[in-house]
Amino acid sequence: MSSEKTDADHLKERLDPEQYRVTQECGTEPPFLNAYWNNKKAGIYVDVVSGKPLFSSLDKFDSGTGWPSFTKPLEPANLALRADRSHFMERTEVRSRDCHLGHVFDDGPTGKRYCINSAALRFIPAEDLERAGYGEYLRLFEKN
Repeated sequence: MSSEKTDADHLKERLDPEQYRVTQECGTEPPFLNAYWNNKKAGIYVDVVSGKPLFSSLDKFDSGTGWPSFTKPLEPANLALRADRSHFMERTEVRSRDCHLGHVFDDGPTGKRYCINSAALRFIPAEDLERAGYGEYLRLFEKN
């Protein structure tokens, strides 16, 4: 048996069990019992696996569902949509290149509601964007 670690082994070391379950096994975290459902701070949300920018707090809204919800992605190219027919329903899954993020529905305030698991996200506060390597997004939060 090989002693070399697989990509999954590396992810299991880097992610906590809930992050791994949600992102790699298409899990769903409990509503209202997750890190960002009620986060009102300014900043961006990035993929917990790759670090790619996904959503902005400027597009986040309270959907009443208990999960972070966004009207649109910050970087659409970092998302992929695919049909999800699990759990006896038809939905559209939202994925990044590396993981399951959540689902998108057509009932948001401007049309779309990207309902995303907090466990699939890492929040970068606006004041930390430059230091964290996301300085190009500072312009979004500058006061005119």
